Amino acid sequence: MSPDEWQAHVTTEAALAMGRWLEARGRLDRPIASLSRKDLECMALNAISRFIVLAAERRTQAPDPAERDALELLLMG
Repeated sequence: MSPDEWQAHVTTEAALAMGRWLEARGRLDRPIASLSRKDLECMALNAISRFIVLAAERRTQAPDPAERDALELLLMG
């Protein structure tokens, strides 16, 4: 998977994580403006968590050493 394909995949997965969080709480049909700050933070946390898992997996599978190094730097903070 190319870096561009991976980025598209990660974006989709993060959106799905946010949608699952909203759906599990029965808030999928509510306007985003009606969500509390806590709701938004939890939704973002789910998306970030999914990104971290995918980035960690990609880091072990990336064929390009430069990409592996970049992901390692990102994950290490």
